[in-house]
Amino acid sequence: MANIFYAVSGEGRGHAARARALIEDLATAHNVVLYAPGHAYHFLAPIYRNSAVDVRPLPGLRFHYTARRNLGYLKTGYRSLGYVRALPQLVRRLTRDLEKGGADLVVTDFEPSLPRAAQRCGVPFISLDHQHFLLTYDLSSLPRSLRWYAGLMAQSVKAFYWGQTHSIVSSFYFPPLRTGVRDVTQIGVLMRPEIRHARPDYGQHLVVYLRRFAGPNVRRALTECGYPVRIYGLGARPPEGLLEFHDIDIRRFSEDLATCRGLVTTAGNQLVGEALYLGKPVLAMPEPGNREQAINAYFLAQTGAGSVTSMDVINHGHLRRLIEDGPGSIAQYLDSHIDRRRLCGNSAALDTINQCLAPTPRLGQCPVPA
Repeated sequence: MANIFYAVSGEGRGHAARARALIEDLATAHNVVLYAPGHAYHFLAPIYRNSAVDVRPLPGLRFHYTARRNLGYLKTGYRSLGYVRALPQLVRRLTRDLEKGGADLVVTDFEPSLPRAAQRCGVPFISLDHQHFLLTYDLSSLPRSLRWYAGLMAQSVKAFYWGQTHSIVSSFYFPPLRTGVRDVTQIGVLMRPEIRHARPDYGQHLVVYLRRFAGPNVRRALTECGYPVRIYGLGARPPEGLLEFHDIDIRRFSEDLATCRGLVTTAGNQLVGEALYLGKPVLAMPEPGNREQAINAYFLAQTGAGSVTSMDVINHGHLRRLIEDGPGSIAQYLDSHIDRRRLCGNSAALDTINQCLAPTPRLGQCPVPA
């Protein structure tokens, strides 16, 4: 039994969902300490309150948005200066935690402080996230504008941490790796227990997941599509015709997703992967200004299992095409072309972590599961 210290980013639910998908399995064989900032901590702490998993709060970075509701990279960078100034003190505290807890391995999901602490005390660490696709995937198929942004964002990913024993990249899309890239394992999305155990059905409602806001075009298109719509992410409020608004509830959301006709969502890797695993076509709307989501949306279109639009131009026609189930439809293509088994990356992630534990590997020598 090893002592594993695991840290997740607090921005978005994808990181927390990935961690939860893996923690239960890790905790059956190892001691697990889980660090989570912000939204991720509030999501995960109640789940593990009466379990052997030790969940601890952690300062974290957050996205910030402009007055026009676009992701503001400059604003985000400016607001992050306080975190950067406090980072050395945080790393010292985490270093003491690792030494006191006898850490054998650190796993980080795009969280920058714990891997720095691991390096200080000589504990090997694994990167397990989606963002490292920017450093490891062959992105030559992207349009030129997205390739330019991918190159720029890759520098930010490098700044988060370096020196990992191994990188595990979790994604619903599996392009070739860059020439010369080593010590990388490509896996599917890490599926939460509710998703793995769900029994998909093809119902009549749509599920919509939005973060923070929805423009007038989005509301109009949903109203005009003619199907019941269950909206998550905007908070609970009275229904508006066929539109129902719900607070995020893990079980209810998972059941609605498993039985829906299709998903309309921002282009986060985790949720898109969960929907495809359940056999649901996806209409993705990248958040304005979020280039990572724009790349995810392009990948989704490349799979043929979904389509892409923007919040500014979406209309009921986009939703009608999502809902169709006849010959040539997205739903039919998904059934015949998407390998659901590969989309679930849980086993591959666990195999890689366990192989990196015994014996403790030297840098760059973590074996890759067959």
